[in-house]
Amino acid sequence: MTQTVSTAVAVQESGPGALVAQCRPDFELVMPSHLQKRVGAWIRTTQGLLRRDPKLLEAAQNDVGQFMSVLLDAARLGLEPGTEQYYLVPRWNKRKRCTEVTGVRGYQGEIELMYRAGAVSSVIVEVVYDHDRFDYRPGRDDRPLHEIDWDAEHRGELRLVYAYAVMKDGATSKVVVLNRGHIAKAKAKSDSASGKYPHLSPWATDEEAMWLKTAAHRLTKWVPTSAEFIREQLRAHADVTAEQQPAPPALAQLPQPISTGDEDEAIEAEFVDEEA
Repeated sequence: MTQTVSTAVAVQESGPGALVAQCRPDFELVMPSHLQKRVGAWIRTTQGLLRRDPKLLEAAQNDVGQFMSVLLDAARLGLEPGTEQYYLVPRWNKRKRCTEVTGVRGYQGEIELMYRAGAVSSVIVEVVYDHDRFDYRPGRDDRPLHEIDWDAEHRGELRLVYAYAVMKDGATSKVVVLNRGHIAKAKAKSDSASGKYPHLSPWATDEEAMWLKTAAHRLTKWVPTSAEFIREQLRAHADVTAEQQPAPPALAQLPQPISTGDEDEAIEAEFVDEEA
């Protein structure tokens, strides 16, 4: 008997798609506040990816725990799964002998985290093709000179990629410049590009975006990202949770210990934040 579209969707949603909806409170718990306002759309987008991509659905079904771990990572970072912020990619697991879902942070995700930290006014990440003009000398130039012939029908092959940020005080960050050799080394370290299904990796489906991502990721070593922002969100949630706990009884209502005169005197001290 032929399945209707609604039946097919229902079958899919009884698996990983349904679990995504059921775990909404867990996602909201780790999401930055700006994403909590649209968590419903975030969940529906993820479910839509499963409907449209049979290989992704199969990988999610093979290891639902791994799939949920990847989604929690995207939620914690405040990034959209299945976009150029955060790719969802089927990856072959040799030990399990099946595909599973892995998360690959995209260049837009790297840039989003830099902006969210609040220290930069702009982030520039661009690829350079053979027919472009590119000039940059560290120590002489603050920023690269990159000229493009927009009338050219073909700019040639990918040659370089560069990234830098302009800080809010007007200063220019370190400029990252990578050539094809640097990109090849980064690609070789990628699980998604070197696995059993490399054609499903964003390295195969969107090579330019992965060049951009590699440069943007290198730039995060020199530019603040939202890691501190995320920690503050978690601390704020912990504070709210603590405030919701029942208050302890007043000290006056507690039975007072009988003094024997042998107790050590209380030492006045202050707590020091080890992360400061």
